[in-house]
Amino acid sequence: MGTSFVAHVFFLLWFFATTFSFFFKAESNVTCNEKDKQALLNFKQGLSDPSKVLSSWSDQEDCSGWYGVVYDNKTGRVTKLSVSGVGGEISGSLLQLEHLNYLDFLDNDFNRTPIPTFLGSMASLTHLGLSYSDFSGRIPHQLGNLSNLCYLNLAGNDYLYADNFHWMSNLSSIQYLDLSRTKHQSDVGWFQIMSTFPSLSTLIASHCELVNLNSSLGFGNFTSLQYLDLSDNLFSHEIPLSIFNSPKLESLNLNSNKLIGNIPESLGQLKHLTSLDLTHNSLSGPIPSSIGNLSYLIYLQLFDNQLNGTIPKTLGLLSNLENLSIRNNFLTGTVDEEHFSKLSKLETLDISYTHLFFNVKSNWVPPFQLTSITMSSCKIGPNFPTWLQTQRYVVELVLSKSEIADKAPSWFWNWTSNIIFNIDLSDNQIEGDVSEIVLNSRVINLRSNHFKGQMPQLSTNVAVLNIANNSISGPISSFMCQKMNRKNILKVLDVSNNLLTGAIPHCLKYWQSLTHLNLGSNDISGRIPYSMGSLVALQSLHVRNNRISGDIPSSLKKCSNLILIDIGENPLSGAIPPWIGEMTNLTFLRLRSNGFKGQIPLQICQLSFLIVLDLANNSLSGHIPNCLKNIDAMTISTPRFGAHYTFVYLIIMFLDRDSYLENLMLVPKGVELEYEENLGFVRIIDLSSNNLSGSIPSETSVLSELCFLNLSQNQLIGKIPEKIGIMKKLESIDLSQNHLSGEIPLSLSSLTFLSHLNLSYNNLSGKIPLGTQLQTFDALSYIGNPQLCGNPLPRNCTIGEESQNRTSIGKTEEDSNNPNFYIGMGVGFAVGFWAVCGVLFFNRTWRHAYFRFFDDMKDWVYVTTVLNVNWLLEKLRSCHL
Repeated sequence: MGTSFVAHVFFLLWFFATTFSFFFKAESNVTCNEKDKQALLNFKQGLSDPSKVLSSWSDQEDCSGWYGVVYDNKTGRVTKLSVSGVGGEISGSLLQLEHLNYLDFLDNDFNRTPIPTFLGSMASLTHLGLSYSDFSGRIPHQLGNLSNLCYLNLAGNDYLYADNFHWMSNLSSIQYLDLSRTKHQSDVGWFQIMSTFPSLSTLIASHCELVNLNSSLGFGNFTSLQYLDLSDNLFSHEIPLSIFNSPKLESLNLNSNKLIGNIPESLGQLKHLTSLDLTHNSLSGPIPSSIGNLSYLIYLQLFDNQLNGTIPKTLGLLSNLENLSIRNNFLTGTVDEEHFSKLSKLETLDISYTHLFFNVKSNWVPPFQLTSITMSSCKIGPNFPTWLQTQRYVVELVLSKSEIADKAPSWFWNWTSNIIFNIDLSDNQIEGDVSEIVLNSRVINLRSNHFKGQMPQLSTNVAVLNIANNSISGPISSFMCQKMNRKNILKVLDVSNNLLTGAIPHCLKYWQSLTHLNLGSNDISGRIPYSMGSLVALQSLHVRNNRISGDIPSSLKKCSNLILIDIGENPLSGAIPPWIGEMTNLTFLRLRSNGFKGQIPLQICQLSFLIVLDLANNSLSGHIPNCLKNIDAMTISTPRFGAHYTFVYLIIMFLDRDSYLENLMLVPKGVELEYEENLGFVRIIDLSSNNLSGSIPSETSVLSELCFLNLSQNQLIGKIPEKIGIMKKLESIDLSQNHLSGEIPLSLSSLTFLSHLNLSYNNLSGKIPLGTQLQTFDALSYIGNPQLCGNPLPRNCTIGEESQNRTSIGKTEEDSNNPNFYIGMGVGFAVGFWAVCGVLFFNRTWRHAYFRFFDDMKDWVYVTTVLNVNWLLEKLRSCHL
């Protein structure tokens, strides 16, 4: 009995095992449905496949091995299709995939073709992704037929737009909606998307008018919506309240639009929100206190708006918050311990560029451990923030312009050794000796403080060091020749405006990674070493305002990547080398205040990108080169060279905010100014204070992009170029202290941007042309020209001098000073009077219409007529007529 029972059990186990084994084996042998397979092959025929991503799609192979294809193991019907890296045209054969529920075309190149309308007939779709695939045209309303759709992503199609969102009313199952970077340009577009779903109580109509409609349209039908991304569009109105009627919403991204108005208090209704991004808009008003209700919030980004008021204390209740950025707003008031009371998970804190006062006790121990601390332009000082030493995982610290006026504590530099990315303490009054410290961060900015001692040591991790505007002393060679520093990867070194001494050493050759070197305004002497030419990656070189002598070494021409050379204010001598014209990337050349002699080399004209040419205050002789007209950057508008000039910002990308901004001292209007952010927009030629002779080349007028021209204090003769007026962008002209003669060109009066003019101490003659600008300058702009007359000079012009100045239409410039003008005006008045009155006398209809109009306008006509007659009589009396 027992043996028989056991036998039966084993038999049953064997039977079921064999049966299920056969079943699963049979199931695993199910192949792709032939109809679906042919549909996919037909779809492939319409595509271009440069990367061969669809090479596995073969009539000889089953769909199971095809890229991006998934089919049901039971039915063999294709359920999922995901394709990237192709182009061409989407074929209607996809309609034959009757069981397809997942369709995703991410990152393709459909060459601005419209989204196929037949996609709206694929009723089984629950997932539709068409992002970053270069679709264009209107979003087809047929997509609204996909009532089962849970996921819709149209992001990143820059030429796609929508002017109507009513088609979305059937998408009641939608959970994920991403329309970012699709240009919804219609004013009503934004509000249609917010008012396409039931339960909206208000609708914002076009022209920004709020109207209560008690409509059945609203956002409330998005009861399943979890993700909404409408970023990087052109929405330009307030945030509609209906957007907060989606109770399951977890992520809301509206960044990079033009939204205005306040952030509504109803934000607090989104209880499940984990991510909120409203950055890069024009939102104003306070941060709503209801934000404290968002207990699941992890990511809060409100930066780059116009928010004001104080930070609500309820912010401190967000116990899950990890990332907080409210930078670049108008927020005011105090931030204290209570604002962070429950933020135990906070990792990133950015409150930069606000008016906040970070006021915590010196013994405060925060509940969080931050990785990124960015508090630039907030008031933190005057005391050094001691709570920093409690933070063990910081990789980025930015405390620039925070009003700290204290000595860096002894623990600080050891603590910073773990900050691997970025330290920025610039523009404070922090004191301390940095001689013995070792810096380890990738980017270090200690600029504009009170640090002293010799240069610090660098680890091999440092790529950017800016320690300008301090009191660092000692020989530069001690730093550059130190063995520890020879294995550096330093790209940017700015030690300008310190007290460094000695010569630039030959061990500079070990600094092969340098792209930007600024040794300006120190007490460095000697020559520019020949080894400078070994820095082949160098893009900018500053050694201005030192005691460097000798000539420019020929080895420098090996630095073919140089974009900026500033060696001004030194006792350098010799000629400007002709090979400088071979440095084809050169855009800024500043050699002012040296002892250079000889002629300006014609090869300079080969520098197509040159926008700053400053050779002032040298001993250059000869003529101004006619070929300056060949410098394209001064003759062709900036967009042609826009990509090239982006180097001005010289961004060294380690973190998104890390950058090194180039600067240059220029004298655009007789006053020395430092250019930084706007350096790329300057166009200047300054050849002043030399011994240049000959005339100003007429070709100079071709430099239509030039903003500042200074040729003063030379030996120039001849006339001012007649066509100087076509240089419409000129803001400053200084031709003073030369031997220029002749009249001031009439075209000069057409320079509407001209704000600085100096023609003094020449031999100019005749009448100063009348114009919108020329009479606004005081007499000092024209003094020292004995034969010059007219306003603003005290010397009046004689009739003979006036007659020499003719306008472009052939009459005298001030006919109102000529008695014959008033005689002609009187005759013209009489003829015109009788011409009008005669018509009115003989035409009754016109006469009645005229007097009706006159009756309406009689007061205005009376006043203007009296004024005109009195003015005419006064002028006639002044001419003794």
